[in-house]
Amino acid sequence: MAHVSDILRRKGTQVFSVREDATVLDAVRAMNDRHVGSVVVTDARGSLRGILTERDLLTRVLALGVEPRMTKVSNVMTRDVFCCRRETSLDELRQEIRERRIRHVPVHEPGEGLVGMVSIGDLNAFESESLAVTVSSLEAYISRA
Repeated sequence: MAHVSDILRRKGTQVFSVREDATVLDAVRAMNDRHVGSVVVTDARGSLRGILTERDLLTRVLALGVEPRMTKVSNVMTRDVFCCRRETSLDELRQEIRERRIRHVPVHEPGEGLVGMVSIGDLNAFESESLAVTVSSLEAYISRA
């Protein structure tokens, strides 16, 4: 059974974050510069306070006509953040993503803090690669028979 740690081994453990007192415009620029759909929001000590996603920007900034230059990330971020651990199975992660209707999941370990970020795209890519290996193995087996 595959786990979140298998995805992190392939993609790396870099986590992009912004401080909760940053402006929405600063956060959007950071997301654009890094080509990511979300950033973790931290306090001055680096502790997890929330997550800012593209959906947050659409529903809490653009749809309401909020001024990105004047609005703090803490006013529009998602505060109730679902996190997983390295040992979380990919089946469990997929179920949580589906049930919670989320696309980005920080990986948090007790005593270590944030150790990675996994998206639905990472999960799909990993499972697609795994299926391709399985198909290739089966084709090789059948051709030898």
